[in-house]
Amino acid sequence: MLTAWAEADVVSLREITRHHVDAAVDGHSGRARRQLALALRSLLRTLKRERVVFRDPAQHLRVGSPTGIPKVVPSDLLANALRQTKTPLGRLVLVLATVHAVPVHELRTILTCDLDLARGTLIIRGGLRRHTIYLEELTHQIAADWLDYRHCRWPASSNPRLLVSQRSALDPDYPAVGKTLLRVDVPPGLTLVRLRQDRILNEAAETADPLRLMRLFGITEKTAMHYVTAAHPERTAKLPR
Repeated sequence: MLTAWAEADVVSLREITRHHVDAAVDGHSGRARRQLALALRSLLRTLKRERVVFRDPAQHLRVGSPTGIPKVVPSDLLANALRQTKTPLGRLVLVLATVHAVPVHELRTILTCDLDLARGTLIIRGGLRRHTIYLEELTHQIAADWLDYRHCRWPASSNPRLLVSQRSALDPDYPAVGKTLLRVDVPPGLTLVRLRQDRILNEAAETADPLRLMRLFGITEKTAMHYVTAAHPERTAKLPR
């Protein structure tokens, strides 16, 4: 971030304003946002204490999500996402995040045996939790295309994971595919986190039923209520907290 500010002709950290700090964390989410926010708060607080800067522009900065409310993905970006994604791996990752709201860390743990095309199901593992996804026609076809591609490209692969790369497919240690590779084919302006949030938020707007969200996406009661609150603030404002 300091390098980016320097390239933007910021000569001294005394020039940094609240706008600079907000812009720095904008577009980040989850752990990446938390780490950046903590670093900026620590740096600027220390500089103010040492009287190197006169004010602390990061004093207002929250470590977590700035609002706690999921942001909706613009409809034009969402509509073109699958059309722009050409690779079999990228299409499967995108459809699992966009249609079924599967988190990135759980995408990496899916085993090939978790996918049952005959029954049209996919098991998602989250620690001791198991969540079964029922595949609609689009996801079923894209999953089948990926299995065909995987078998033709790496017929000797013994890696039990469903998603593999050129490196992990033949690695005897059976590593999970890297998070960076999963994001390669995501169209500009989108992230897998935002796509997942948008899917759950849309469902919450349609049903306002936290139990349905829990069954459909395998999320916790707290997370389900979080999305229902975001989608229907007028209905949940008077609920006890």
